[in-house]
Amino acid sequence: MSQPIADEMLLDPLRRPDADSLHRLQERLAHTAADEGLLDIAYRTVDTPVGTLLLAATARGLARVAYARENHDVVLADLAARISPRILRAPARLEPVVRELDEYFAGHRRQFDLPLDLSLAAGFRREVLAHLPEVGYGTTASYTALALRSGRPRAVRAAASACARNPLPVVLPCHRIVRSDQTLGGYVGGVDAKQTLLTLEMAGSR
Repeated sequence: MSQPIADEMLLDPLRRPDADSLHRLQERLAHTAADEGLLDIAYRTVDTPVGTLLLAATARGLARVAYARENHDVVLADLAARISPRILRAPARLEPVVRELDEYFAGHRRQFDLPLDLSLAAGFRREVLAHLPEVGYGTTASYTALALRSGRPRAVRAAASACARNPLPVVLPCHRIVRSDQTLGGYVGGVDAKQTLLTLEMAGSR
């Protein structure tokens, strides 16, 4: 640990550090960890119209977007186990993601332009995820159509499972995939969140 950070951590035990001091310390820890090659996953949370989202990124790109109902602590533990235990809250590293999400929820962005790390998906599931952005803003497609796009027209259940396990909801728009009868079907963020996203996009596409 660098000396400036160590000095800042030696706070008067009778004095409770204020939020700004803790924030500055956290940022310095994140920068130091990154500079010393000790930070593999940066994360933060952001408040949105569909609740508080957890964002996590590696050096390759955004690796995880998680709804509160997924339990953020469980998601972080899973990231530590599957990618790297060197994980730290580093809000500044995710500012570009937050900016694009803000633009999306404000109705000013129709597609995301972010580097993605799809290491949490593999095989046919990854193939399905790659086709999700082809379903345009303000439109929907069926699970059957998604399976067809992915090269396995009979693998409708597998396509639905890939959507259910999408590590990057909102950014990879599995909310645009509905049942053949046009009912919403399931969604990792809950049906209300799915409806909110579709309503937002339909309003923005007019």
